[in-house]
Amino acid sequence: MKLEFHHINYVTRNVDKLNNFYKNILQMDSISEENFKRTKATESTGYNGKIKFVTEGKIQMHLAEKNLDIASLNKKHINPVERGHIAFRTDNLEEFISILKKNKINYADYGITFSAEWHQIFFYDPEGNIIEVHQKIEV
Repeated sequence: MKLEFHHINYVTRNVDKLNNFYKNILQMDSISEENFKRTKATESTGYNGKIKFVTEGKIQMHLAEKNLDIASLNKKHINPVERGHIAFRTDNLEEFISILKKNKINYADYGITFSAEWHQIFFYDPEGNIIEVHQKIEV
């Protein structure tokens, strides 16, 4: 099983202001939103908040609109857009989930709720930081 760092997600109430900061002050490049096929949100599932994507060339930053209701809307116990998270990509999500289960670590399986091309799970580290692990799926 391969696991690699993929992105940092920061949440904000003002996505454009945060995006401008990272582009203008840290000279990061925009990543086209067309590269991220989002799953359409409904009244009872998903996330329709504003998101911008930037990079310095290696690591992505996802700048997402804060929404405190996402966990309850999606009937999950972890809210990845409450205070942000770090994300890793794996080539074998099932194997990674078995590691979590073996270590008795609870996780929230969002599947393709947010991204049509990623199966995402979220869990807490021992200090309460949110971690995402996802696997790219073929659409």
